Amino acid sequence: MTEATTATDHGWLSREEMDAARERLPILYVDAVPVRVDEQGTVTKVGLLLRIGEDGQVKRSLVSGRVRYHERVRSALLRHLEKDLGPLALPRVPPAPQPFTIAEYFPTPGVTPFHDPRQHAVSLAYVVPVEGDCAPQQDALQLTWFTPDEAREPAVLAELANGQSALLLQALAHLGV
Repeated sequence: MTEATTATDHGWLSREEMDAARERLPILYVDAVPVRVDEQGTVTKVGLLLRIGEDGQVKRSLVSGRVRYHERVRSALLRHLEKDLGPLALPRVPPAPQPFTIAEYFPTPGVTPFHDPRQHAVSLAYVVPVEGDCAPQQDALQLTWFTPDEAREPAVLAELANGQSALLLQALAHLGV
């Protein structure tokens, strides 16, 4: 089997196939805002990742990634949360998760608050409580927990890339915090 065949058999496209698809189709993503909650279910902390972007800049981000072909959205959420926060994060994703919003990322800046220079992407956005020990994995350099008020500070919002600051503010408004 070739590398491209193997990648496709597991729900992945080769780099060339992905680039071709990105030029023609919107790609489905999930975005997750990891949170810590107290005994009453009130959000006490919001987790933001630190990553090095494709442009070499260090930026904060939400947990985010593609949904694979033939993969349930819930499974994609769990996979990306584990990939970024580690296997001991213990996310509480409900059996039938409902997004708090849908974000449309366009390659053209200014169409929506969300921008992805590589593609047109549609992302289902979720708030996900995590209970376990989180340790950044893969390309995530660091995970920082902020109070909801700290997360709203202009300096923190300015560190988020591609319009994810708007998504974070929508999540906080959705939570009523």
